[in-house]
Amino acid sequence: MANYNYDRLSGQDTSFLLWETPNLHMHVACTQIFELGPLKSPEGGVDFEAFKRFTASILHRIPRYRQRLKWIPIEGRPVWFDDADFELDYHIRHTSLPKPGSDTQLKKLSARIMAQQLDRTRPLWEIWVVEGLSDDRFAVISKIHHCMIDGASGVDISQILMRPSADREIEPGPEYIPRPEPTDRELIADSASLYMRGPLRALRGLQAFRKESENLRDEIQLRTRAMRAAMVNQSTSASPTPINGDLGPHRIFDWWTVPLDDVKAIRRALSCTVNDVVLTVVTGAFREYLTHRRLRPEDLDFRIQAPVSVRPDEQKGKMGNHVSGWLVRLPLDEPDPLVQLERIHETTRELKDSHQALGAELILQVVNSMPNALISAGAQAAGGTMNSIVTNVPGPQFPLYMLGSEMLAMYPQVPLLPNVGLGIALVSYNGRVCWGFNADLALVPDLSTFVEMLIASFERVADAADVKLSPPEHRGPASS
Repeated sequence: MANYNYDRLSGQDTSFLLWETPNLHMHVACTQIFELGPLKSPEGGVDFEAFKRFTASILHRIPRYRQRLKWIPIEGRPVWFDDADFELDYHIRHTSLPKPGSDTQLKKLSARIMAQQLDRTRPLWEIWVVEGLSDDRFAVISKIHHCMIDGASGVDISQILMRPSADREIEPGPEYIPRPEPTDRELIADSASLYMRGPLRALRGLQAFRKESENLRDEIQLRTRAMRAAMVNQSTSASPTPINGDLGPHRIFDWWTVPLDDVKAIRRALSCTVNDVVLTVVTGAFREYLTHRRLRPEDLDFRIQAPVSVRPDEQKGKMGNHVSGWLVRLPLDEPDPLVQLERIHETTRELKDSHQALGAELILQVVNSMPNALISAGAQAAGGTMNSIVTNVPGPQFPLYMLGSEMLAMYPQVPLLPNVGLGIALVSYNGRVCWGFNADLALVPDLSTFVEMLIASFERVADAADVKLSPPEHRGPASS
């Protein structure tokens, strides 16, 4: 029987569900700050009903937003099916800060919302509309489970939920007609059929692989080396640090903004990539912060995971995860930013040459059809042992609007991983690079200190590159 009425989750998507614990919630979040503009209500708040009507009008473009999970009996794998009882009011919330709300208060609210688990019995997303911000602004805090999106698809969704123009027209969407929910018997029968066809699918996959490969032997050798390199790189453990350990239930959130032109000027001056600049800035910050936490950086094998998109062209604009990653050792023993960058550039070049991201992707493909326990273990093996995560996602370089109100900034919140108490996410938007810092409150209680050290590290890298930065008023949060 064709599974026209449900979609199976991939092994990687499933792993984000399996990783979840009472203190570790695997949703991606973002805090977006808007000018009130045309959405200002007569009372000085936000026209929440207009916001909700517009969101309802475009949900047909994001089918997963009206689907929820069901688990296949016996096999225990999840599938998506249409939620016949979908209720928009559950997913779009309205709240307020005490006027005049500050950015500090908004950060605390974002952290509290991030620390709350999504309801598994409903579609796995929420949007919180926050009014009361100072300077005629409001905020939108969005949460989407990682089993639905990766960084690239998250940016795609943001452009669906907003517009590239100040147009305020709301056209009703098509009628929502959910497909029938699959029965347990259908799921079991389809699952059994899928496994019985496994050898045939593997044979067809091999035939397609041979047709697509210009040199089959070289391609097999490349993938074998990539798998070996990924396994070797993950066979040893990163050094223990104060930011690593069992996670608690509370989060702390901070952000910073810098002009994209400043980052590009450094990149041009040093003849490197934007990612090299980012990792050098992060290296300087971690070196200073761990010294502050009474460690000797020169004694540490400190590693970050840098996610790498492996989304094929035909999957662009679609949901789900197509992401692998590099496991990068940061040169914390080196005080000179230029030497740090040189070593990071060499490391990333070696990772490209060894195709580590391909190797990690192959590990995930191998475990895709395995039982849940092995899926979770395989995904963690693909990620390796790490101290932190640093993800950098390119976003739109033009303004986005919500019914005529311009978005001023968007600060991403990457979910923490097991044993990882600090995650750093960057997204570029309309000429700015927005940094978001998500941390476990117990492991990193002084997150603001780390952010100050990261800003100082950015200035040191710019000084070493002999780059004159934009005036301070063009850096920092959207407003003080």
